[in-house]
Amino acid sequence: MHFVDAKGILSAQNGMNVYRGCTHGCIYCDSRSKCYGFTHDFEDVEVKQNAPELLERALRSKRKKCMIGTGAMCDPYMHCEESLKITQKCLELLERYGFGATVHTKSDKILRDLDLLKRIHEKAKCVVQMTLTTHDEALCAILEPNVCTTARRVEVLRILHENGIPTIVWLSPVLPFINDTKENLEGILNECIRAKVYGIICFGMGVTLREGDREYFYAALDKHFPGMRQRYHHKYGYAYELKSDRNEELMKLYRRICEKNGIVYDVGACFQYLHAFPEKYEQMTLFSD
Repeated sequence: MHFVDAKGILSAQNGMNVYRGCTHGCIYCDSRSKCYGFTHDFEDVEVKQNAPELLERALRSKRKKCMIGTGAMCDPYMHCEESLKITQKCLELLERYGFGATVHTKSDKILRDLDLLKRIHEKAKCVVQMTLTTHDEALCAILEPNVCTTARRVEVLRILHENGIPTIVWLSPVLPFINDTKENLEGILNECIRAKVYGIICFGMGVTLREGDREYFYAALDKHFPGMRQRYHHKYGYAYELKSDRNEELMKLYRRICEKNGIVYDVGACFQYLHAFPEKYEQMTLFSD
């Protein structure tokens, strides 16, 4: 990793990435795409060492409280956060100034800050987003090699719910010919039901590939799934959106299970919930035990 002094920290949509790059090694990661303008190796994580100072300055200048998001591009709880604690320092500022937080991660390291997340939620609002793609643990270890297992992420979701923190799952991506199965979908959804998640974000059964991301993904296919790269080329060529042949069937099943179990699955409704900062927020139980 390497350290830089950033010029700014919050986007126009009040999102922040204190790290740039990632060490999780997920084979499908869109953030590797060349369009994001990385000038260093993706695994050579760029650390915005002045992020807390920039964030405090930005929070002081805001006229109204709002939700501040982190993790949309690079995980705020990758391995270096254990020692650097920059994400933690930024969350402490959100709690101090009464802003809400929405955190997107694949890592169980977020539990280190559970008490802090609870304080944010008591003062304003805190939502944790967790990506789940693969119910089979052996396959998960191939697709997402350097991050905690799906089972552990589900355990984290349960702990968050038990502590009053609402959660949203990102069911994305679902890789054609690899994990686009009824068994995988039902396995993940059953875990979401047991963890009592508030909502699930799913844009369809498939994956998107761009220059930079595509090459890394195809190299991983060659290593772990011999012949699969050629199958992808034959089916999709160099398309950006690679939709599963089973998309319609699986999406019907997805919507049916979510509706039956009271899980919000409309993408627009999920984003509205994530961005809404209630002026008078009262902590509530989203689901009865």
